[in-house]
Order: sequence, then C-alpha cells, then structure tokens
Amino acid sequence: MAIEVGTKLEGKVTGITHFGAFVDLTGGVTGLVHISEIADSYVKDVHEHLKINDMVKVKVINVDKDGKIGLSIRQAVDKPPEQQQMQQVQQRGPRDRGGRPSKPGGFGRSPSFDDKLSRFLKDSEERISSLKKSTESKRGGRGGRRS
Repeated sequence: MAIEVGTKLEGKVTGITHFGAFVDLTGGVTGLVHISEIADSYVKDVHEHLKINDMVKVKVINVDKDGKIGLSIRQAVDKPPEQQQMQQVQQRGPRDRGGRPSKPGGFGRSPSFDDKLSRFLKDSEERISSLKKSTESKRGGRGGRRS
C-alpha cells in the first residue's frame, strides 16, 4: 500500500524523542510525528501525551523524496465544524475589514523589518552628520590647524 499525503492511518508508537515520536505504519514503514503535530495545545514533553506501544490515529502530511514521512495526530482527529472554521481563520492570518490580508506596517500592526531598517539608517545618518558638525566647530572649523 502506497503512503499518500492526506490519508489517515492507524499506527503504533515505536520511539519517543524530545522533538516528536516515531510511529510504525502498515508494512514496516515508519513516520515521524513532530512535537508541534501531537496536540492542539502546547506540548512541552512528548512523554506527557504518548507512550511507547500506544496505538494512534495519524494523518500523512508530507512524504519527502528521500522517503521520510511526516505525520500529524492533531490533524487526524475530526473536530466539530465550528472549531475547524476557527482554526482555518487562525491559519490565514490577520485580515482587514474587507476580508483581505492586512498589509505589513498597516494600522495596528508592527512595522516590517525593512521599515525599521530604513528608519534606523536615516536616524543614524542624521546623528553622524550632527556629531561631525559639532566636533568640527570645536576644532576651529574646516581649515584644520592654524599656524
């Protein structure tokens, strides 16, 4: 049986690490459930949610070229329609009043990195030129030393 993205399977937890759990699927194929895909809530320790030899329902979320299989326990659980809609809204990101994605640096949003960088460079240039003017006037102007 070929493993395809989107299929839901039953598997057995064969190993637990600090970053997730390995699940043995049908036919001796093993996939990884990343710690972020174990539960909808924050998972600090995988051992609090899973034990070795637990049977879990998983959903295949990706299959790499080199054969690595990414699995999800939280996406395999069927949720009520209201909760699914809320989760989709959270994944889409912030929206403006018209339902369009809000622009970075817009009202109520923090400025983007590029905006911050350009503001910093402008302020820095102003400070450097002001500092040069004040130090030149203390040394006697532009002519350098007088003999």
